[in-house]
Amino acid sequence: MKIQSFLRMLRYGAAAVILTGVFGALTAVSAADNKKPAAPAKPAATAKPAGAAKPAGGAGGATHGAGASTSHGPTANGSASHGPTANGSSHGPTANGSRTTGNVNHPTTTGGRPSTGVAGAHGTSPNAHNGSFGRPAPRGVNERVTRSGSAVRTRPGGRISDVHDARRGMDIHHGLAGGRRVSMERADHSRVFAERGRRGFVERPYRYHGRDFARRSYYYHGRMYERYYHGYYYRGVYVNVYAPPFYYGPGFYGWAYNPWAAPIAYGWGWGGNPWYGYYGFYFAPYPVYPSAAFWLTDYIISSNLQAAYAAHQEAQEEAAAAAGSGQPLLTPEVKQMISDEVRAQLALENQEAAQNAQQQDIDPNSSGIARMLTDGHSHVFVAGDNLDVTDASSGQECALSDGDALQLQTPPAADATAANLVVLASKGGTECPRSSTVTVQVADLQEMQNHMRETIDQGLQELQSKQGKGGLPAAPPSAQAAPAAAQYAAAAPPPEQNVSQDIAQVDQQSDQAEKDVTTEAAQDNGGGPSAAAAIPQAAPAAPTATVNLGQTTDQVQATLGAPTRIANLGSKTIYYYNGMKVTFKDGKVSDVE
Repeated sequence: MKIQSFLRMLRYGAAAVILTGVFGALTAVSAADNKKPAAPAKPAATAKPAGAAKPAGGAGGATHGAGASTSHGPTANGSASHGPTANGSSHGPTANGSRTTGNVNHPTTTGGRPSTGVAGAHGTSPNAHNGSFGRPAPRGVNERVTRSGSAVRTRPGGRISDVHDARRGMDIHHGLAGGRRVSMERADHSRVFAERGRRGFVERPYRYHGRDFARRSYYYHGRMYERYYHGYYYRGVYVNVYAPPFYYGPGFYGWAYNPWAAPIAYGWGWGGNPWYGYYGFYFAPYPVYPSAAFWLTDYIISSNLQAAYAAHQEAQEEAAAAAGSGQPLLTPEVKQMISDEVRAQLALENQEAAQNAQQQDIDPNSSGIARMLTDGHSHVFVAGDNLDVTDASSGQECALSDGDALQLQTPPAADATAANLVVLASKGGTECPRSSTVTVQVADLQEMQNHMRETIDQGLQELQSKQGKGGLPAAPPSAQAAPAAAQYAAAAPPPEQNVSQDIAQVDQQSDQAEKDVTTEAAQDNGGGPSAAAAIPQAAPAAPTATVNLGQTTDQVQATLGAPTRIANLGSKTIYYYNGMKVTFKDGKVSDVE
């Protein structure tokens, strides 16, 4: 296996081509030539970001990791360098889109896409075959495999964590925090993903220029929208790499990437929003913004926390909250690292925009997790959903949630399908402790990067519409945004017609699927139909606690218990609970959210 991996590396290294876009001039560069692209366009006046890490060698650059042979993101002179390492080696598919499947257990369709168990979104169990859930079992977990190929995995204590229904092509995961997510592949190889309290989607694969793509039709709180992904095998795992549906002009990326002429204050208007008070122990926005990267950092974190709060309220999950005051747990140092990662993603998207403008295909090997695991630099990831991972030292399960930050400090082995990351910030409770090292699957890391890039694009749209307003600087005339449609988006299948119904149907079917598989697992392991009771089900929903207007603080505590934290605001007092905020005025309940 090691010899085969080495030979693949040699073959890819000889064939790899770095297609590098520049701000102002569009240039294709061969990796073997080792040439630097032109520097990005800058605003007429620039200022050093307050508190930003000083780039090595000049303005506009940022490097990650000592002794690295290449720069992740723009180099010291501002040029974008997102290619493989200096020797030109590249792991994964070649620049012309050829694919190696590695150790893949799935038969493939004529389109090259797996016919069952499309890999990894949001920590589901996509590769569950022969009792394998696509990731190692945490310590103490028990797995039962049925004759049909279905499987049930239970945590210590017997509660179900995962169910794979081979007949329905369905995978169910019960999170440590109490949520449940379901993924099902249908007969036409489209996939439906459902998660109560969060966005769901229908994913439909298609081919463009001989490569795999997928269009996801998301549905969330009555709104449907489209996202696009490159699909390919990396280290034997099928991953989906985010592909923006459109790109901006190079001048706009230059305005967003470089420091603004002067730091600006910006009013987000979050003061009265429940999520902001709920996560006040964890997050505080920057007082001023020296560049778009810092603004986008707060945009990303706040978007994730708002989604987490809405899910907690809707699904009544057990949220992890910390009491106390002082410096938020998401420290300025961690936010600086996130900002550096945002700048690197901006440079990457500018490079892709230049290639797309020349009608050149984007190489997912250069856009996704493959580059981040092999470029020799540390990288920061921000969780965009609930995700259960394994502590690398103890082997025990712990949880991550929206807005938690992790750092990849050391790249994994060349054939590894998971990586160890250090938790930089988390919220307590069942979540992985800060400074712990956790093992995260490659597909889940890719989804984290996808979510970051998607949220950056949403932030760029907001910057485009608000530039020159609300304290934001105006983009220079040459940097006015002119989105250019990506070629692969235009080639996608038509939009879905019944996304919300499809998601709701799969969610409902999962209840019966779980019953069927647990019964089958009990029978196959020597029991009768009643033996399924030996496999405890997922924890039932907690009974609804009722709080009424006019109740006293003592009455509320008798019903809900002690609050996770208390805010004393003179005549007003706020009790924070997991998924609830109770406001008292003059000692009586005046509002419940």
